Amino acid sequence: MAGADEAGRGSLAGPLVAAAVLFDYERLTLREVRSLTRLDDSKVHDVETRETLYPLVIKAAVHVSITSRCVRGIDERGLHKTNLAALSDCLGRVAVPGCICLVDGFRVPDCGHEQQAVIDGDARSAAIAASSVLAKVTRDRYMLRMAEELPGWHFHTNVGYSTPEHRAAIQEHGISDLHRRSFQSIAYQQLAIEGGASS
Repeated sequence: MAGADEAGRGSLAGPLVAAAVLFDYERLTLREVRSLTRLDDSKVHDVETRETLYPLVIKAAVHVSITSRCVRGIDERGLHKTNLAALSDCLGRVAVPGCICLVDGFRVPDCGHEQQAVIDGDARSAAIAASSVLAKVTRDRYMLRMAEELPGWHFHTNVGYSTPEHRAAIQEHGISDLHRRSFQSIAYQQLAIEGGASS
């Protein structure tokens, strides 16, 4: 069973990171099964739990693929198209003949293997949840490094998502090279409204 998920789709800044894992459930040891029982949508876990699960997923999976799509690529190709291609690429790298590829919520471009969209997949499929954890941890680690280079936008706490402090930082400093310019975010629209109201 292969699963794929992404992190960063709804953020204002930073890359989109997709991941896929292949589990062979018949080959998992009892210890590995137990270590993965806490898997769930990465958003319901705190940072420490995700960091604990990350190496357990890597160890238990037969194959793992993680890919990052940069901000400029997202701006050029569009967020949805970029997301679908990244998920499909990851699945294509981990899938083997006879496996089923699961994706959270929707189908992706053909990756050469049977595919199923699973609603709320990151809460219903261990393979999707595992991919969610890998993508989220990978992306968060990158954003923490970028917080040191771009301290004005508080990426160490918001990792690029639209929070009150992030929006306030954008209002104060504008957008950085790490911000998406094509993303029609309600946060950007709200800032424009607020800026217009104050001028």
